[in-house]
Amino acid sequence: MSLSHILVVDDDPHARDLLRRLLGQLGRISEAASAEEACRFVSQEGVDLVLTDMAMPDPSDGLKVLRAAKEHAPEAPVVVVTAYGNIEGALDSIQQGAFDYLSKPFDVDAISRVVRRGLEQKRLVEENRSLRQQVSRRSPLVGRSPALLEVYKQVARAAATNVPVLITGETGTGKEQVARSLHQRSLRANGPFIPVDCGAISESLMESELFGHAKGSFTGASGARRGLFEEASEGTLFLDEIGDVGPKVQAQLLRALQEGEIRRVGESSAVKVNVRVVAATNKDLRQLVEEDRFREDLLYRLDVVHLILPPLRERSEDIPLLVEHFASIHERGGARPVVTKEAMARLVAYDWPGNVRQLENVVARALALNCTGVLGPQDFPEPIGDAPKKLSGLAGDLPSLAELSRRYAAHVLQHVGGNKSEAARLLEVDRKTLYRLIGGEDN
Repeated sequence: MSLSHILVVDDDPHARDLLRRLLGQLGRISEAASAEEACRFVSQEGVDLVLTDMAMPDPSDGLKVLRAAKEHAPEAPVVVVTAYGNIEGALDSIQQGAFDYLSKPFDVDAISRVVRRGLEQKRLVEENRSLRQQVSRRSPLVGRSPALLEVYKQVARAAATNVPVLITGETGTGKEQVARSLHQRSLRANGPFIPVDCGAISESLMESELFGHAKGSFTGASGARRGLFEEASEGTLFLDEIGDVGPKVQAQLLRALQEGEIRRVGESSAVKVNVRVVAATNKDLRQLVEEDRFREDLLYRLDVVHLILPPLRERSEDIPLLVEHFASIHERGGARPVVTKEAMARLVAYDWPGNVRQLENVVARALALNCTGVLGPQDFPEPIGDAPKKLSGLAGDLPSLAELSRRYAAHVLQHVGGNKSEAARLLEVDRKTLYRLIGGEDN
């Protein structure tokens, strides 16, 4: 991976030297001592991020650099540095497209954090472009089952609109990739796609992550920052595991959807945002509403278009196509891997509690460990590889595949001494799916 290229623009050589030493570990540093030099540089060289002082000899020099960067390197975030208290200049720069701003005197930690976030945003934009180019290759919407064809139709119809979309389905059914597919087919395809795992962010941090904050608005807020709503401007914000969001942020999300504006933590003025929100969950939001754990008015705002992803066990006819699809992705090179008829029959017969995600992991693992290019039943872990053998030896009433999966999950859990994380790893499912398999509650 090539190093990021950061351009530092400041007429003060001591400031440039300090910034070079602070940011050297984040990438290759180039310097410019004036706006004219910086403008020439960005028109001739590739840069990944520009950090420019606003108040050089001509007070508008910083804005000149910003405009030049937007013209010649439109995907490179621009961070502006302002004199302490020069809020008007900072706001002007944000309105003209700056990624963020910092105040002098320098806060070492704040500079590093903002630059890291800017470089990460550029990486996400590039990744988004790459995903658009590869969408036909990696899309989870592989198959011809009636259930999946209905999802195809709904994605195509919803893509032509700007209304919020709610995607529901079990863990591993491909909700994020369907959201990406929806974005890539929409009028916002050239804008960013910003995914947020709401279940992985604490309630105390979620507000700042989504809406941003002002400098000094809470302990540790050493600099102002934009939230993900602003970073997703003109694009799509994907809120995964929306059912895990707490009541305070639910109220703020409702306002953002109703008014098209947000407020940074610690600021009183509202900021207009142009973002499409796509949310996803494996929970029953209506049940959460009945339990007073989710706002009914927010559900109505999110559930304008509802995409329901079927579990893999309900479209088993798609499994051979998915296996071929994942084999083409994870093949080592050379001839296309072959799956024997017996192995394919067992893959189709399995219940797949982890759905498409689990199937891809199983295929990738089999190809990694098999050097022959021919995959048989022995290349797949229990109970996938030997489920038909077990069934053939049973007498009387045969248990369902779901019951066999429950028994096997319980056996694995007992084998690892009750360690749920290790059991989930061995079964190649997440902890929530493990609890569903064994019929327990995820506490």
